[in-house]
Amino acid sequence: MPPGPPIDWMVTEAPVAYEAACAAMAERVEAIVAGTAPELVWLLEHPALYTAGTSARAEDLIAPSRLPVHRTGRGGQYTYHGPGQRVAYVMLDVKRRFGDVRAYVAALEDWIIDALATFDVKGERRPGRVGVWVRRRASGEDAHDKIAAIGVRLSRWVSSHGISLNVAPDLANYAGIVPCGIRDGGVTSLADLGRNASLSQVDLALRAAFERRFRCQVSGFRFQGREAVTPGP
Repeated sequence: MPPGPPIDWMVTEAPVAYEAACAAMAERVEAIVAGTAPELVWLLEHPALYTAGTSARAEDLIAPSRLPVHRTGRGGQYTYHGPGQRVAYVMLDVKRRFGDVRAYVAALEDWIIDALATFDVKGERRPGRVGVWVRRRASGEDAHDKIAAIGVRLSRWVSSHGISLNVAPDLANYAGIVPCGIRDGGVTSLADLGRNASLSQVDLALRAAFERRFRCQVSGFRFQGREAVTPGP
């Protein structure tokens, strides 16, 4: 991938409502398409909730009253978001930087794998599945648990949505859904693997890995409060 112009890097530390995040992403994507704002990676947490992607199946919502459920325009099926999970919404010109969607998704997976290596965790791809997996602990079988999910949307070749990496979320909330429609695999987190990393430490690892993998510089800023939840143009 050829190097591109600098990318904005924003961290919002207070939890962001899902509807507010989606509205802010849509606004920023329009500005990127129009050439009035730079590309952006936005790191945040959501309150505990489920999201249903464009391929979500009704039977995969096991406990519909457990948490709020949000229908969304990203690809994929059901997933969980909540405190202790680092969500990264990535708004890039995919056509210019990658040429096609598959190369972009592979780059997101490689990015997560590179960041996990910082914490001595070996992330892997699984054939026919999207996301990043780690080999299940205390198992002699070829079994893996998912540690990061990927779901993207393109609007005139500019991406939105992105990745969710389990740092130390409440994994019990995954019991309310079939995560990503996969019934023969579990979920895990850095904390579940014995890595007591903070979100700030994970953010540093993600930023360094992003600059290496995407061959770009990022311009970063961090917000403390709820008032700064939107990455507007």
